[in-house]
Amino acid sequence: MEKHIIKILAIDHVTHDTLRILTEKPEGYTFEPGQATDIAINKNGWKDERRPFTFTSLSSDPHLEFIIKTYPSHDGATDKLLHTHVGDELILHEVFGSIRYKGEGVFIAGGAGVTPFVAMLRALDKTGNVGNNRMIYANKTTADIILREELETLLGDRLVHILSEEQTAGYAHGLITEEFLKARSGNLNGYFYVCGPMPMMEAINKQLAALGVAPGNIVKEGW
Repeated sequence: MEKHIIKILAIDHVTHDTLRILTEKPEGYTFEPGQATDIAINKNGWKDERRPFTFTSLSSDPHLEFIIKTYPSHDGATDKLLHTHVGDELILHEVFGSIRYKGEGVFIAGGAGVTPFVAMLRALDKTGNVGNNRMIYANKTTADIILREELETLLGDRLVHILSEEQTAGYAHGLITEEFLKARSGNLNGYFYVCGPMPMMEAINKQLAALGVAPGNIVKEGW
């Protein structure tokens, strides 16, 4: 099984509970936008505590970047990451993940589920192919929105935010519904990329099916 020891190069917060971690990149280590890997902290008691995280950097970048939502109250691996520093080591494993960009459509993200789409949009932007892609991004509050400025720069008015626990001017409020999808998705014949908490993904899948979206046009992670 492929395994690499890598050092943390930089670490900072992108929201109140979400970290951006930059690390070394092993020579010859490649991946596609949307893919992920298992990571563990190279410290006693944590080396076997592997967690899946999506690459937000591109394979052509000289470093690896991960954007990781932390859960301090869980006393788990993400909580431990809050106490890591530049120079600390992580254990990097094999690349996996089945979610891939297939063509223009709508990205539907919930919370940290936006991370595979960040990588895809960065890759598209690098080649000038963001096109007419749209995004519906669901969060609890504005404080939870990850990389808001970058996403708004990439997508402009094709980015729609919806907040479940906050009512703010300029943002939709509530949960994503079938009616909301129909009104905000534009072309229902394109691809729909879905990533977020499992209950949300299950609900969105049913809503898209009810709207007549072909199963082959719904792209989601299989793990």
